[in-house]
Amino acid sequence: MLSPESAAVVRATLPAVGGALDEITTRFYGTMFAEQPELLDGLFNRGNQASGEQRKALAGSIAFFAQALLDHPGTRPDALLARIAHKHAALGVTEDQYTIVHKYLFRAIGDVLGEAVTPEVAAAWDEVYWLMAGALIALEARLYQEARVDPRRPWRQWTVVERRVETADVVSFLLRPADGGPVPPTRAGQYVSVRALMPDGVHQTRQYSLSGAPGDRMRRITVKRVASVAQAPEGEVSNRLHRTVRPGDELSLSTPFGDVVLDDDTTPLLLVSAGIGCTPMVGMLEHLAATGATRPVRVLHADRSPAEHALRFDTERALWELPGAQGDFWYERDAAGEPGAHTGLMDLTGLDLPADAAVYLCGSLSFMRAVRTQLLHAGIPARRIRYEVFGPDLWLADAAH
Repeated sequence: MLSPESAAVVRATLPAVGGALDEITTRFYGTMFAEQPELLDGLFNRGNQASGEQRKALAGSIAFFAQALLDHPGTRPDALLARIAHKHAALGVTEDQYTIVHKYLFRAIGDVLGEAVTPEVAAAWDEVYWLMAGALIALEARLYQEARVDPRRPWRQWTVVERRVETADVVSFLLRPADGGPVPPTRAGQYVSVRALMPDGVHQTRQYSLSGAPGDRMRRITVKRVASVAQAPEGEVSNRLHRTVRPGDELSLSTPFGDVVLDDDTTPLLLVSAGIGCTPMVGMLEHLAATGATRPVRVLHADRSPAEHALRFDTERALWELPGAQGDFWYERDAAGEPGAHTGLMDLTGLDLPADAAVYLCGSLSFMRAVRTQLLHAGIPARRIRYEVFGPDLWLADAAH
């Protein structure tokens, strides 16, 4: 709980701090990486830094957390904290790194806001920071303990058993532990971090959903090659995996983490995705098929064309194996001749969607926003809709403004 004195100061200064957070986080990252360049080796993703996504997500999470402390005293925004903690655990974030972040973040706040940062203002925002950091440290410690992971050594080598080309820009890798040891338990919907060595000698990480059913011997990830767009560079890790990784090679993977996982309920299930967002959905589908699930399942997927629909045949096979399951596909082009396919963007008009369905949503941010609105109009409560994002969560960042 934020102390009453600090709450009053944070409430008075939140507009000014919130309005300057983009400049603050820009200065924060620039100074920290200049003085601690080793943090870019395997911890922070350079692509997210170049695109500004990491900066926006950090700014949004700070503002969201501070506002939540003011609006709901005595409670924590657990959805925000859990999402961040799982992302951190998949990277091996350690407690001492919060002290490093604090040092550079508060230096940046002072540099940007100048004399407005009185001792009282600094103390109040320091309290906000350590409330958030303390909660994350505790959550991450529990995640490490449950997964039996040493955060100082979070990586394990996996051998590529098979490389399967899914589409022109998507490949799947089937992996097994290089040490021959057991595969740690996984929940359908989770992801792993992949740590890859770049040509300049710097390691970069990216998180990929497990696209196959949780198993005790093998693991599958499905990787879309990220091309350069406008000012954003191409995805370093995805292109490295596409260009260089072949059967027999080894990859460094984290233990699986992720808070958006398939529940054990018997209510109807809606798996809604677009593009490469299908990967966690296919993992869930294959788990349901492998365990003989009988709950009603409906898959809704949108893509540019049937040829660009990754894991399409895995999806159709799992649907065929599940009693009463059905799938609806939308393609922007070449939908003619595809049984049951719709032309254009996903449109839920006229679909009979159960109001008590558990909904899992994954795709681009614009897609998820648009489809979530349609789901709400269809009568599905917001609390029933869960979503997964690849990279920094800009949806939560938007909620802070």
